[in-house]
Amino acid sequence: MKFFLTLLLLLLLAAGAAAYLVYTPYGPSSETFVDIPPRTGATAVASLLRKNGIIRSRYGFALLRLTRDGTFKAGEYRFDHPAPPGEIYDRLLRGDVYTQTLTIPEGYNIFDIAAAVESAGFAKRDVFLAAERQHTELITSLLPPGAHPESLEGYLFPDTYHFSRHATPLQMLTAMVHRFRQSAIQIGLIPPPGFLGDRIVYNVPQTVTMASLIEKEVGQETERPLVAGVFVNRLAKSIPLATDPTVIYAALLDNRWRGTIYASDLKSTSPYNTYLHRGLPPGPISNPGIAALRAAMHPAQTEYLYFVSDAAGHTRFSVSLKEHDEQVQAYRQAEKH
Repeated sequence: MKFFLTLLLLLLLAAGAAAYLVYTPYGPSSETFVDIPPRTGATAVASLLRKNGIIRSRYGFALLRLTRDGTFKAGEYRFDHPAPPGEIYDRLLRGDVYTQTLTIPEGYNIFDIAAAVESAGFAKRDVFLAAERQHTELITSLLPPGAHPESLEGYLFPDTYHFSRHATPLQMLTAMVHRFRQSAIQIGLIPPPGFLGDRIVYNVPQTVTMASLIEKEVGQETERPLVAGVFVNRLAKSIPLATDPTVIYAALLDNRWRGTIYASDLKSTSPYNTYLHRGLPPGPISNPGIAALRAAMHPAQTEYLYFVSDAAGHTRFSVSLKEHDEQVQAYRQAEKH
């Protein structure tokens, strides 16, 4: 009898110890990061967590395998408070890795994106800008054979992204271009992989370039097809597009943008100066969103040749230069009051 009582006591003590190891919170009180490399075994993961002070015992952590199925997901994990080992175990199974947010608004250009990347702490502006110009292989399949784009401008889709702290510029750019492809398939700009049926095939570079102008010119979604229609009409009549955002972009490319458009900017020989050169600029000037891309694909059919913003932030469209000049004068008068 004494033997069985002793055995029972030992079992109770073991069960209590196991429960203590499995259910009692443990861990850091300040921010601690642990990187789990791909294909790391459960035993090695437990050792990493113990070494970094996340769990009390790797043996107690291993007990959780008796009641949980699944594989730990690789990645960087953030711990900032004591937690039961079960909670930590479940986070590893879910792949609850730590990421930082990067938001790219519609209409950002490569310079804006590079600055946003630096502000978010991912990479230096100049490093990311160089990567945007270097890795044009990411969009080769979207362009005509033999095309040599100067950058990824136009194909870095505006969205909110979640990246690892250690994400490289190439990884981030790949994700943005992938999001562009997904969106382009969604709206019918490009066919899905493997599609062999008959369909309208859009000139992707021209559409994206047109959309980038629309994105910079007007913020009202309902007005974008009308602006697209104006551009189409002017192109058809060989009238210069004469759009300020392209002049600004030319100055940015030449590293001479001074915050406002000067007479010298309007006389610039840059191919992006649409006051001087007819037709579309040689490439996109920003990264357009879905609405601008759709407008470029489906411009409104009108006789409008001109447009200008009014004091309320809307756009006034005109057929004749006389009517346009009247709209401009009305806008300038409203600005004075």
